[in-house]
Amino acid sequence: MSEKLSYEEFVKKAIVSLRKEGYKGIHTVYSGFNDAFKKYFNGEDPIKITNQLAAEGKIVIRPVKGGVMLYLPEDAPASRTRGEDALEKMGL
Repeated sequence: MSEKLSYEEFVKKAIVSLRKEGYKGIHTVYSGFNDAFKKYFNGEDPIKITNQLAAEGKIVIRPVKGGVMLYLPEDAPASRTRGEDALEKMGL
């Protein structure tokens, strides 16, 4: 068997390979990422590792219903607050 991927390589490969057409990121639960990560890394916690990679700026995490979305930094949607969205809708 070939050498195992690093956490970063695995996560980035997963984001590119598992995203649906038209989407830039993957949902960690619905894409099967969490299960694949645990299987590949012998039960290690994907949440801990993805949070660490996000803290290092290697990936971007956005909370969504049912889990989180993972993005490559260059593909991540702009970070906006609900307040900013509300002000924009109000034309302010």
